[in-house]
Amino acid sequence: MSDEPQSWAPRDSSGAGASSGNDRPTTSGEQPGKRPGQKPGNPGKPGKPGRKARPRRTGWRRAVPTWRTTLGTLLGLVVLLGAGVLAAYRLVDIPAANASATAQSNVYLYSDGSVIARDGDVNREKVKLSQVPPTVQHAVLAAEDRDFYSDDRAVDVKAMLRAGWNTVTGKGKQGGSTITQQYVKNYYLGQERTVLRKAKEAIIAVKLNREETKDQIFEGYLNTSYFGRNAYGIQAAAQAYYGKNVEELTTAEGAYLASLLNAPSAYDVVAHPDNKPAAQRRWDYVLGGMVKERWLTAAERATTRFPTPGEAKPSNGLSGQRGYIVQAVEDYLNRRGILDAKTLAAGGYRITTTLDKAKQDAFVKAVADNVTAKTSSDRAADRNVRVGGASIVPETGKVVALYGGIDYTQQYVSNATRRDYQVGSVFKPFVLTSAVVNDSTTQDGRRITPNTVYDGTNKRTVVGVQGSTDYAPANEDDVDYGDITVRIATDKSVNSVYAQMAQDVGPAKVRETAIALGIPADTPDLTAAPSIALGTANASVLDMAEAYATLADHGRHGRYVLVEKVTKDGAEIELPARTTEQAVSREAADTTTAVLRSVVEGGTGTAARAAGRPAVGKTGTAEEDRAAWFAGYTPDLASVVAVMGQNPDTGAQTPLYGALGLPRVNGGGVPAETWAAYTEAALRSSPVREFDLQTAPGSDEGDELLVDENADGGSDPSSPSDSGTSPDATPGTSTGGNTEGDTTGGTTGGTTGGTTGGTTGGTTGGTDEGPASVPDGNGNG
Repeated sequence: MSDEPQSWAPRDSSGAGASSGNDRPTTSGEQPGKRPGQKPGNPGKPGKPGRKARPRRTGWRRAVPTWRTTLGTLLGLVVLLGAGVLAAYRLVDIPAANASATAQSNVYLYSDGSVIARDGDVNREKVKLSQVPPTVQHAVLAAEDRDFYSDDRAVDVKAMLRAGWNTVTGKGKQGGSTITQQYVKNYYLGQERTVLRKAKEAIIAVKLNREETKDQIFEGYLNTSYFGRNAYGIQAAAQAYYGKNVEELTTAEGAYLASLLNAPSAYDVVAHPDNKPAAQRRWDYVLGGMVKERWLTAAERATTRFPTPGEAKPSNGLSGQRGYIVQAVEDYLNRRGILDAKTLAAGGYRITTTLDKAKQDAFVKAVADNVTAKTSSDRAADRNVRVGGASIVPETGKVVALYGGIDYTQQYVSNATRRDYQVGSVFKPFVLTSAVVNDSTTQDGRRITPNTVYDGTNKRTVVGVQGSTDYAPANEDDVDYGDITVRIATDKSVNSVYAQMAQDVGPAKVRETAIALGIPADTPDLTAAPSIALGTANASVLDMAEAYATLADHGRHGRYVLVEKVTKDGAEIELPARTTEQAVSREAADTTTAVLRSVVEGGTGTAARAAGRPAVGKTGTAEEDRAAWFAGYTPDLASVVAVMGQNPDTGAQTPLYGALGLPRVNGGGVPAETWAAYTEAALRSSPVREFDLQTAPGSDEGDELLVDENADGGSDPSSPSDSGTSPDATPGTSTGGNTEGDTTGGTTGGTTGGTTGGTTGGTTGGTDEGPASVPDGNGNG
C-alpha cells in the first residue's frame, strides 16, 4: 500500500460516482447506473422481480382501516382491558359481610302508625358441610352449578354473557352465576342488578376462589341462601318445610329445597297451591340433573315421589290476624313489583298499610260474634268452618280490613286471598251489568233491563242462536218460577234465568265485564260459558270486594291499595300511583246497584238490613254448599264475607251441612249477618249516606208494568196466574210462602209455595240458595 494519503468517499448508492470504466455492459432496456430489478422513479430502493407495485388507496377506501390498523387497535384494547382487569383485581379487596347477611326485622303498621306485627328475627342456623347429606348437596349442585367441583373457574364468563344477552333481548332477567358468585352476592354484596355489582362480584369470586377451598365456599353458600318462609340456610329450610334437621332430609326433600333456590316464594306449594305444577317441573329438573351427573341412579329416580312440605309454623308474633296481614302485604309488594320476597326478607323495612285498626277490630269481632261463638266442639262439622273477609273504600280503593282466618298459627292459608272456592251467585250482578253495558237483547230481540221477563222454569235448557245448548241448570230446591222479571230473579237468585241471560249477553262479554270490574283475568275457572253466571269462577274474597267496590263507585275501577308507605333506613321507597278508569258506564253500575238494593230490602239478603243504613248486596253458595257468600256495599264501604268448609286434616273442601247448628249455611244467613254486624260497627261514627243513582232508561221498578205488559201477548208475565203471588206484592213477599223466612237460616223459609212456583225463599237465610246437589255441577243462589 502506498504511503500517499488515500482519497475516498462513501459509495454513492445511485451509482453516479462510479467510474464509467467499471460499468457492466447493459442489456437492452436497462438504464446505466441502475441495478437489475430497481424500479424506475424510485432510485436506491430495489424492487422484487415479478411483483407489481401495490396501488394507492383512493376514494372511500381511504376511510376504511387496513387489517394492520384493525389488528393493532384490537391488540391495544386487549392490553388496556387486561391492564384494567389487573388494576381492578389489585384494588378490589374481599369486603366484610354486608348487612343482608345479618338481616333485620320488618315492621308492619296500621294506617295510624300503630304496630300490627314484626316478622321476627332472621331464621338462620349455620351447619357444617359434613352435616348435609351427600344427596342433598348433589341436589343443590344439580340445581345451581353442576360443574362447581370439576371446574376450577370461579366465574362462568360464557354463562354471564348468555344471561346478559337474554336480558338485553327481552327474554327476561336470567342468572349466569356460579355458586361462588352467588355466595359472594349473598354474603359480601347485595341483590341489585347492575354492571358494577356484577363486575365486583366476579373479581371477589376469583379472589375468594384462591383463598378458600371449594368446600368452604359451598358451606357458606348453603348457610346464606334464602329458601322462603323467612328461612336462611339449609338447616332453617329443613325445619321450615319438613320440621326436621338437615341430617334427616331425604333425597326427594333435598331436591325440593334445591328447587326453592330458583323462586323461593313461587315454589312454596303450600302457600301457593296453584303453583304446584311449576314447582314439580323444577323438582323434576333437579332430579334429572342428578341422574345425568350419576349422583342418582335411574332406578332410584323412578321410585322418588314429590315430597309435599308441611304447613309453615310461624312464630307466635304472627298469631291471630297478624300473620295473614303480613302474608297479604308481602304478596302485594311482590306482585306489584315494589319489593321481591328475597329483598323483603333481608329486613329493615317499615311498612305502613291502609288497614284501619278500628275497622279491622270490628271485622274480627263480627266474625267472633256471628260465627265462632256458634261453633261447638261437639259438632264435627264445626271443625271445617273457615271464614274470609275483606273491606274496601270504593272511592280510594284502600283495603281497610282483612280477615284471613281464626289464627295464622293454626290455619296458615288466608281465606281472604285464596282462589280455590267457587263464588256462587255473588257473580250474577256482573251478568246484569254486562247486559246494560252492551245494550244486550234476549233471543227474541227484547232489550235486557231489570224488568225484562225470562222463563224461570227449573232445569230449563239454555238456548243460543244455534238452538239448544244442552245446558240446563237447576234452580234452588228445583223450584219452577215460570215467567219472572230479572229484578225478581235476582232477588230469588234464579239460576235458569241468569244462565239464559249470560247466553243472551254473550259469555265472553260477561267475562270481559267481570275483568273490567276487577276480577283477575287469570282467575281459575273464569270460563266464557253460560255457567259463568252461576259463579263457577274461583275468585278470592279480596277480588270480589274490589269488583263490588267498582259498582259502588259508579263503575270507576282502580286496583285495590294495601300499602301506603314503605321506608328503609329513613329513605322512602317510591310506590306506584293508583289510577282509575271508567270500567263500565255509570248507568250500568247504578242499574245493578238499584237491583241489588231490592235483594236486601226484600230478597235473599234481608239480614244485611241490620247494618242500619242504605245497603245493597247479593247472596251466593258454592257447589255442594262448600262455601256461602255475602257481598255488598253502602256508598261508603264495599265488603265481602265468605264462610268456607275445609277439612283441617286433609285440606279437602267439605260441605257445610250441619255446621254452626244449622241444616245448611246459606249466604243470606251467617255471612249476611256477619257483614251487617261489621258494617254497622265500621260506619257507626259516620253519617248515613243515600245512594245517588243514575239508572238506565226503563230500569226503575215503576217501569215494570209498562215494559212487560203483553210482552208475550198476555197479561203482566211477572205474575204467573199459578204462582199465588199478587202483581202488586212488594219484592220478597208472597201469599204462598213465609214472608220473613227462618231467622236461624234453616229450611222453612218459603217452602209452602214451592210446588206452585210461588216460593219467595227465606228472607234471612232460608233455602234461597242452591240445592245440596246440583245436576249441572254448578253452585247456586
